[in-house]
Amino acid sequence: MSDRTSEFAALYARHAPDIYRFALRLTNDPSEAEDVTAEAFARAFTSSAPIRTATVRGYLLTIARRYFLETRRRRARNVPLAETIRDARPGPHVRAEYASELAVVSATLDRLSEIDRSAILMRTVHLMPYEDIARALGISIAAAKVKVHRARLTLAGLSLRQR
Repeated sequence: MSDRTSEFAALYARHAPDIYRFALRLTNDPSEAEDVTAEAFARAFTSSAPIRTATVRGYLLTIARRYFLETRRRRARNVPLAETIRDARPGPHVRAEYASELAVVSATLDRLSEIDRSAILMRTVHLMPYEDIARALGISIAAAKVKVHRARLTLAGLSLRQR
């Protein structure tokens, strides 16, 4: 056994019970306290910073506490799954309907002039403000608003005809 390993084994034997009791108070779970204790020593062993014997207990307690807080934050982000999970994907008939609707909308957009199509796409897809649309297309803000409005009317008329 190397000197570092034997020193660390002695360090573990001396401080592990204290770190475990501290972790047990934090977690109220013996299994989780063992994990916290093991992680504290593993992080201390793999740390590039030297462990000073005068502060080793405080150092290990700090590592244990930080690891406990990390795991608590990670768990707080987890949401339990519902008992039954329904398939969120639409069935084949719905996908076929979407595909046909998409084809009609795409064909309608293709019939718009390039500047009208650009204006409606910039506004609805890219959520650009009218000022930026006007600047990009080299038109006034009022003209940009009119182009978006007319394109929306064309698309709205399309959806009314489909019903």
